[in-house]
Amino acid sequence: MSKVDLSVQVGSLKFRNPILLASGTVGYGNEISEFIDLTKIGGIVTKSLSLKPRKGNPPQRIVETPAGMLNAIGLQNVGVEEFLKEKIPFLKKFDVPLICNIAASTLEEYVECTRLLTSEEFIKGFEINVSCPNVKEGGLQFGNDPIAVGKITQKVKAVTNKPIIVKLSPNVSYISEFARVVKEEGGDAVSAINTLVGTSFNINTRKPKIFNVFGGLSGPAIKPIALAKVLEIKQKVDIPIFGVGGIMNWKDVVEFMIVGASAVQIGTLNFIDPTASGKMISDLENYCTENNIQKISELTGSFSLDN
Repeated sequence: MSKVDLSVQVGSLKFRNPILLASGTVGYGNEISEFIDLTKIGGIVTKSLSLKPRKGNPPQRIVETPAGMLNAIGLQNVGVEEFLKEKIPFLKKFDVPLICNIAASTLEEYVECTRLLTSEEFIKGFEINVSCPNVKEGGLQFGNDPIAVGKITQKVKAVTNKPIIVKLSPNVSYISEFARVVKEEGGDAVSAINTLVGTSFNINTRKPKIFNVFGGLSGPAIKPIALAKVLEIKQKVDIPIFGVGGIMNWKDVVEFMIVGASAVQIGTLNFIDPTASGKMISDLENYCTENNIQKISELTGSFSLDN
């Protein structure tokens, strides 16, 4: 049998394989580059960028939980200007597609970040993090309001010719309704899912373990939920999907693709074993060879619901 084709297409974006590194888990790529060959993976999604630098929340900001972790970093980042000046030159050393994750507290900030970053040719697309509080609307997350998600998608699409991926919150009743809005307003793909809301308390002090009280739950604990959300989108909306949530090995990658993901993003696992994503690629190739799959993209949406 000929060599397996591991390349995947997500909208107009092409990746050498379906393994991307998720936003917020590998910084801007420089630290993780000491552990894996960045030119071997599919792509990198940067940690969230806002217009101006953000300090984030005070510690404690990360807490380990059974089968996962809670984080409330508070979108700490260097800001768009510093990113373009200080971080992009390092990333340009590597032949790896770069997706910029954008977080904002107003619609105007999403638009301005996208506009400023569009001029950098090395950036291949944008992942819009809508799980941010809308300061103009009293703090309700953009991602919980389909009208707001639609408006953001429409407005950022208007200032860039690069693909727009909207990272959807799972903290809603029907995630497919949000995916549909993204598609209707011209979005190119969705990432599913962002973290779930969680908390953890110290039973002796009776105080929250996280300064912010609530944090985002990630890791293997959320994988069944993430799979169900990806499947829901795949069944209801014709839009490419990045599968995210609790991927710990190559089998999880295959499972996400079967339920509808075109590619996946590795997150919490990067904290446990920063070399893991690089090792998955040969395992995926072996799986395809053993199952007579010539193109890994054939797996996407190949599920059968017959018992």
